[in-house]
Amino acid sequence: MNSNSAILEISANRLIYNYSFFSNINKNTIAAATIKANAYGLGDLEIFKILYKAGCRNFFVATLNEGIKLRTKYKIGNIYILNGTEKNQISLFKKYNLIPIINDFNESKLIKNNNIIYGLHVDTGINRLGFNYDKVNEKILADKNLKIVISHLSSADEINNPYNNFQKEKFDILINKFIKRKILVSLSNSHGSIISHQYLFNLIRPGIGIYGGHHNKKLKKYLKPVVKLKGKVLQIKEVLKNEFIGYNQTYITKKKTYIAIIGIGYADGVSRLLSNKGFVYFKKEKFKILGRVSMDTITINITKKHKIIKIGNYVEIINYEHGVDEIAAKCKTISNEILTAISSRVKRVYV
Repeated sequence: MNSNSAILEISANRLIYNYSFFSNINKNTIAAATIKANAYGLGDLEIFKILYKAGCRNFFVATLNEGIKLRTKYKIGNIYILNGTEKNQISLFKKYNLIPIINDFNESKLIKNNNIIYGLHVDTGINRLGFNYDKVNEKILADKNLKIVISHLSSADEINNPYNNFQKEKFDILINKFIKRKILVSLSNSHGSIISHQYLFNLIRPGIGIYGGHHNKKLKKYLKPVVKLKGKVLQIKEVLKNEFIGYNQTYITKKKTYIAIIGIGYADGVSRLLSNKGFVYFKKEKFKILGRVSMDTITINITKKHKIIKIGNYVEIINYEHGVDEIAAKCKTISNEILTAISSRVKRVYV
């Protein structure tokens, strides 16, 4: 019997299928892979290996530590650090052959004083990290060590949002006015990649789309779900009418009820917002979560099908038919948050 109470099963073939969609979106556009936050919870070391074998050569992470972790294992590929650099980190960027994406003039001075290859992030209207758009000039963009210029769309998942075009037009002006040599230029993430070919430039940075999240129906039709989140049946009980299930008496049985206690909870990434309204799946059957989601367990109603479920079976909280975006909608959030919330004690299995 498998000793793991919770498993995240990741399909390498489906992951590659999704990456291939982005890679083939335009013959003149390179598809990088955004693998920050432990590859959105799927396991950065393994995802790097799978995608590199599939032809990916450019990888984006958020922090220096994420980059060092990857580079310690792999000496191949370009690894870009979106959070930039600080004075005491320059030697680490050189040691581990990592590429900082700088965000302000202080970082720019550090980079130029240390003769290091880098990228530049321009803020075209999201007002997060990045050089203020009006402060970027030809001198900054003419540096021979500058290898990539990026910006980031605020509302790419809202394909018809006019703010997308506002940002693209600003980025167009900057690129056309100041960049006089061939370097990598990138504006779009997963969703930006399907707005139109005008948003592609020569590099895109898909993230959630590679992992099967989509946020909207247009992107969904191009992708395959990648993950199954499973919890083990730890115990089966028969509970009488008018008994409470779980913390704080939020559910009371209306008749004799068979319940199964599943070894997965909010410490594993199953949101408490699924209390009394989420479902799990087993052999194409659907079972409702009863009571509060606990730290380590959930309880499900198996009354109608209690003979088909046994201790040691795994039920699915996320599967290919009921995917991560469906769970996200129930929790009033996005698939990115659902995946990155899956904790380290959940065993990652690659199939």
